[in-house]
Amino acid sequence: MAKNDTRYKILEAASSIVQEDGILDLTLEAAADRAGVSKGGLLYHFPSKDALIGGMVQYLMENYAASMQQEADQDPDEKGRWTRAFIKETFQQSTPSKNMDAGLMAAAAFNPDLLKPVQDAYENWQQKIENDGFEPVNATILRLAVDGLWFSEIFGLAPLEKNRRAKVLERLIQLTKEK
Repeated sequence: MAKNDTRYKILEAASSIVQEDGILDLTLEAAADRAGVSKGGLLYHFPSKDALIGGMVQYLMENYAASMQQEADQDPDEKGRWTRAFIKETFQQSTPSKNMDAGLMAAAAFNPDLLKPVQDAYENWQQKIENDGFEPVNATILRLAVDGLWFSEIFGLAPLEKNRRAKVLERLIQLTKEK
């Protein structure tokens, strides 16, 4: 989806409303207005609020999964490849440019059923991590640590300063290479 694409503009607008104004301020009218499209134009792409939030979640998950796969494909060391890709991509996703993560928050608030694609993806990723060439419990602990970092940064719960964050990333990656 191109950044000048109307659908993308609507998703970005909806995400910025959730991030800047709050979940309860996400309406179809507000998203259309912020995206600079008519409500009819928004409804063409997203016929309901659930469809809009579902689109936000789908966009996030497609990009996240594609980035992880690309990262894994570029890793020359097969053992731990998938876990490192998950760690690196999650670290990248939890940076201050987290607008699209708003879809997850909106889905959780308005219709948790819209999180099904995320739950399915996590089940798949967990299986890949558990079969990544080292002890499955340790691999799961690494995934949970990274998820915790993402959670703390998305919600501003004692986010790490830049230097410490880089050291944590380095150490997590190092743990995927230990025997």
